[in-house]
Amino acid sequence: MIRSTIYFIGIVISMFGFSIFVVITPSYSVTPQTWTTGTSMPTARTEVAGSVLDGKIYVIGGYDESGKTTDVVEVYDPQTDRWSRVSSLPQPTDHAAAATYNGKLFVVGGYIIVEGQRTPTNKSFIYDPSVDKWKEIKSMPTSRGALTANFINDILYVIGGQDSSRKTMGTNEVYDPKTDIWTEKQPMPTKRHHLASAVLDGKLYVVGGRQTDNSPDLNMGTNEAYDPRLDKWTSLESMPTKRSGLTAVTHDSNDLYVFGGEHPFNDGKPLRTFDDTEIYHPKTDTWTSGSSLPTARHGLTSGEVNGTIYVIGGGPEPGLSYSHANEVFHIK
Repeated sequence: MIRSTIYFIGIVISMFGFSIFVVITPSYSVTPQTWTTGTSMPTARTEVAGSVLDGKIYVIGGYDESGKTTDVVEVYDPQTDRWSRVSSLPQPTDHAAAATYNGKLFVVGGYIIVEGQRTPTNKSFIYDPSVDKWKEIKSMPTSRGALTANFINDILYVIGGQDSSRKTMGTNEVYDPKTDIWTEKQPMPTKRHHLASAVLDGKLYVVGGRQTDNSPDLNMGTNEAYDPRLDKWTSLESMPTKRSGLTAVTHDSNDLYVFGGEHPFNDGKPLRTFDDTEIYHPKTDTWTSGSSLPTARHGLTSGEVNGTIYVIGGGPEPGLSYSHANEVFHIK
């Protein structure tokens, strides 16, 4: 980080002589940002789930290049810049949510194929890397896909999503791994799916997403924070770019970085994917722009390892498209 302070020096001349004055402007911070490319993900996919576990990034399920829902789980090790494949999901799933806790990977919800029909699921699974095995846990109370999930203080919070009738949800269901029990908490004020979230200072920040209950569908820049201690939501400054199918990650537990997304609706606006990088600063409730994602895409995932952010997978075109992308965001 480079910190700069600007000084203005002037002279005041009067009948009694002259004075020198100095005006010091407030300092500002400039954080250099660069992108590089990591080894490509072996299986091109979109609408994946992802999470960081033991310094490695797990990319889970999604659609593969054939357009089919997949059970593939691939793991990227930033230290070696190599990929490996681990045991497949118990069932092919797209639009799921993933989070890690106590050395294990949790995957919840998403869409599965039942008798040829795509339907949301409430199935929940744990992956243990020490034995390379999956185990089913108690199912979520509500079946939903295109949701988001994070752990805060040993509890899994699963927010938003969409049900089988395309109804947009603000559901907030929480899971306690110690008791294998789900309970319901205060729902998110703004219902949405294809949203993104991350944890900062013990709070869950949920950004973007879309609503599909009405026509035309609606992309959102909504930014709301959930405080689990109070079971309360707070509305914050909206993200400048309204988008869905995006990904979010925190950096050094200070700021929220948001990447990519799509505008997939025929509502008079052009169909497109986003390369936008926008950064939320919770201390000032403000947003700034960051260096653009090299490959615009949606349905992607991201993770931070040792201060570096990895943005992986996703489709470069709205709807069903796929990539092997693994782009690396360096913040110096």
